Amino acid sequence: MNFGAQRFLRAIVLVALSAFGAGGAMAQTRTPLDTGFHRMYELNFDAARAQFTAYQQAHPDDPLGDAAFAASYLFEELDSKGVFTSEFFLNDKKLLGGVEGPPDEPRRVAFFASNTYARKKAQQILKSNSRDANALFVLTLAAGMEADYDALIAKKQLASLRFIREAENNSMKLLAIQPDLQDAFVALGAANYIIGCLPAYKRGFLWLGGIHGDRQRGMNQLQQAALH
Repeated sequence: MNFGAQRFLRAIVLVALSAFGAGGAMAQTRTPLDTGFHRMYELNFDAARAQFTAYQQAHPDDPLGDAAFAASYLFEELDSKGVFTSEFFLNDKKLLGGVEGPPDEPRRVAFFASNTYARKKAQQILKSNSRDANALFVLTLAAGMEADYDALIAKKQLASLRFIREAENNSMKLLAIQPDLQDAFVALGAANYIIGCLPAYKRGFLWLGGIHGDRQRGMNQLQQAALH
């Protein structure tokens, strides 16, 4: 365990709470999507998906509903593998090495199906309006979640870097359009932190491919998302 990892976990928790409306004042106006994310962060995944179903029925064209379903399956898999324990998440070696054992097949299928639906809906929206902030946010989430799955569950760290870069590119487009959407810094911060944790020789190889990482900058970006 080290101080940098402790700060990383703290920032992730703060982002989770702030991004989805933690606070008594917001509870009165909370949508099924907000409530679903709160259930998910309580690790009650079935209850979360019940809320996401209600949101999808009311907003069938919004790709964020599909992204939420994908997140529920990803988080459930991460939880089942012990990723949310301090033993795993505060250990850089485990964080970069991935979980033990094969992925759960039904959750894998459900995750990728939901994430693919989210991507397709968002891409369709962007064909009509390339500056649609919600669609860009969904693509940022979708790429970030695939990066998480590849790196932590499938243990394909190099393959995950392609999705990290995609998430970073989409988040930069999103922030250019809507600078106050600080949630986009989650993707940027996670990308910078994870790449910054890699051994120097791997970071040098990635630099040649145009993929950069900065561990401290990643921490700062995650904390910025949490604070705002």
